[in-house]
Amino acid sequence: MTYYPRLQLYIGGHWRDTASCEPVINPADETTIGDVPLADDVDLADALEAAAIGFATWSRTAPAARAQIMLRAASLMRQRIEEIALAITLEHGKPLEQARLEVIRGCEFIEWDAAEGQRTYGRVIPSGPGIRYIVLHQPIGTVAAFSPWNFPMSQPCRKIAGALGAGCSIIIKASEETPAGALHIARAFHDAGLPPGVLNLVFGVPARVSEFLIPREQVRLVAFTGSTAVGKRLTELAARHMKPVLMELGGHAPVIVCDDFDPAAAAEMSAVRKMRNAGQVCTSPTRFFVHQDVFNAFSKAFVERTRAMKVGNGLHADTNVGPLANQRRVGALEGLVADASAKGGRLLTGGDRLGNRGYFFAPTVFAELPDDARAMREEPFGPLAIINPVASLEEAVEKANALPFGLAAYGFTHSARNVDYLADCIEAGNLSINTLEASVAETPFGGVKESGYGREGGAEGILNYTIVKTVSHRMA
Repeated sequence: MTYYPRLQLYIGGHWRDTASCEPVINPADETTIGDVPLADDVDLADALEAAAIGFATWSRTAPAARAQIMLRAASLMRQRIEEIALAITLEHGKPLEQARLEVIRGCEFIEWDAAEGQRTYGRVIPSGPGIRYIVLHQPIGTVAAFSPWNFPMSQPCRKIAGALGAGCSIIIKASEETPAGALHIARAFHDAGLPPGVLNLVFGVPARVSEFLIPREQVRLVAFTGSTAVGKRLTELAARHMKPVLMELGGHAPVIVCDDFDPAAAAEMSAVRKMRNAGQVCTSPTRFFVHQDVFNAFSKAFVERTRAMKVGNGLHADTNVGPLANQRRVGALEGLVADASAKGGRLLTGGDRLGNRGYFFAPTVFAELPDDARAMREEPFGPLAIINPVASLEEAVEKANALPFGLAAYGFTHSARNVDYLADCIEAGNLSINTLEASVAETPFGGVKESGYGREGGAEGILNYTIVKTVSHRMA
């Protein structure tokens, strides 16, 4: 039950080692479980050359044939779910059941885009006699993609699925801290018969990789999921070379609980979803604005549900919340808790690191935290929730929109008027009402304001990986 795969780069259909590596740490016990290879300039240049060759083949492969290979890869990943989930839990810390669900989610992205790639329809524009205008959606070219550490499987899958479904080749730089998920994706596509060079997997010093790949002529699109600060730097670099970007950046999701919804039911759903992945989710519900008439009942139920959660090693069947994925998150959470306490917030539960081995942090809930507290302005990216009372829906929406982020938002209400108001006024790319599911394979996902732009998923997502070409044909 402790197997962790040997990590390698995957370039041009071949696996390769490198001279330089860095350790992969198990966040549950701080032991080294593997060594991730770091690409140098030669590796990256080889990946670019391979991707160009792969694009020439893949873009000319019939969409139905592309779909068959993608579906075979997804089927292999489903068959290997236990092996993949174990590797994810070892490197990331999340409970094994959550890791299994992540594998399934990644497969769903691939399966959806395999089908959607066969529906990148163009159109014929009505015109006068003797001339025809045709609009085509064609694959954009080689994609340079960068995926984060919090979802080692589903995040790389989402970018690979969109690129391959559209007919592009891709070089994906996956996280060095959680590399095994992407490795298993590459293995599945290799075994499914993907032509060499269509998918290339590299790891490396992030700035070095991005500064090498993005300016190169072969790269036609930059796709990134991660922090707003890094997204801005990559966007600036891409803009110097007129490269379009697809940016899914940070959020700080508000949750509005109206007085017409059962507060205990809302609290039950909210606490479970807040602590999923130890809160290390860009759509994690964090800022709860609860109508004052149900504030006490919601807070009580939320805290009770939170205290009932078992924090522990993700390999243990009774664990609900695993460790934080790295040491940085422990320090960040401790800083936010200290600031919240200093600003007068009421600590309802948690607030401390648990033990001195492994990156475990107690699920933490603050109430009545002032707007100038850091946790109200900075995405905690950890198991920290804030519950504040509001007097009206209008006040809740104003507070929800007060930050420069707009990725996901949530609401609990049975009122059609409230739903209409939330849909019209919330500034977010994704609004979920009476559910905390922000993104599924068949719906577009992305942010507004400093949470990025462009969409992944759904019919809209695959179009980011295409160019629009207009063909004007005059018949002689």
